[in-house]
Amino acid sequence: MIYLPRTLSVAPMMDWTDRHCRVFHRQITRHTWLYTEMVTTGALVYGDVERHLRYDEVEHPIALQLGGSEPADLAKSAKLGQDWGYDEINLNCGCPSERVQKGAFGACLMNEPQLVADCVKAMRDAVTIDVTVKHRIGIDHNESYDFVRDFVGTIAEAGCSTFIVHARNAILKGLSPKENREIPPLRYDVAYQLKRDFPELEIIINGGVKTDDEIAAHLAHVDGVMLGREAYHNPYLMANWDARFYGSDAAPKTRAEVLAAMVPYIADQLARYGGHGLKLNSITRHMLGLTAGLPGARAFRQMLSDPKKLAGGDPRLLLEAAAHIRDL
Repeated sequence: MIYLPRTLSVAPMMDWTDRHCRVFHRQITRHTWLYTEMVTTGALVYGDVERHLRYDEVEHPIALQLGGSEPADLAKSAKLGQDWGYDEINLNCGCPSERVQKGAFGACLMNEPQLVADCVKAMRDAVTIDVTVKHRIGIDHNESYDFVRDFVGTIAEAGCSTFIVHARNAILKGLSPKENREIPPLRYDVAYQLKRDFPELEIIINGGVKTDDEIAAHLAHVDGVMLGREAYHNPYLMANWDARFYGSDAAPKTRAEVLAAMVPYIADQLARYGGHGLKLNSITRHMLGLTAGLPGARAFRQMLSDPKKLAGGDPRLLLEAAAHIRDL
């Protein structure tokens, strides 16, 4: 299947962009690319493949983000992703967490560009879908543009043509993952320069973007924009993306229509997986920001966070909560 370009995408976010979150986001935007949480190669090579790779067909276009540094394991995991129908394989070279560092992957891989190139080549040899790389612009306090330019150049020689550039350095010691998303300064000019130096590559910028106008401003310099926390906490921001950035003439769903579409999905998921530990809150927790800024939003969030109401496991709780919102 042919999809529209990666003009816009929602970032892979641990504990957030699971399959239920992605189905919810797909109700709001049809064309935006969606990314899984990072899945380690160990989880796929030695673990429960179905649990990690299961998704709903509505989620396409969807990319599987992998974490790992062994070319053979990454190749095997990428092949599993392709076999399961994913549209892209993305290698995580940007996560700065200590747990990831101990596994010798994530942002610390930027110090080993040739290894990353070997990983990319192994995956490209194993699959026919796109293999992309998500990375930072530097490690620790190395702010040299040459560092990230040489990293991208080396990986590009291995056949990677799409780079998602989180425009902050990764501080490997002394900052938490949350602090790494906030404290290192954003340097969008670095991503812009990468596009100028590698015009043949697809450069997608990530980090700190919050509005449609900011997206449009970045698209004057790069090929795509990836949003993370803002898309999660204020998901209805995405409602106009198909029309504004993809030229769609289809009217976006209203918030009420989004909620109504999720009710049968939730009912189906609870019927299938409720006996395996899936709870109503596992899905509704991703939807708390849908009514952000509207009168009654607080009551909406409170109802969807009420343990007693959630314990009933009735997906119609969404519609009950929506009754608190005017002009939904």
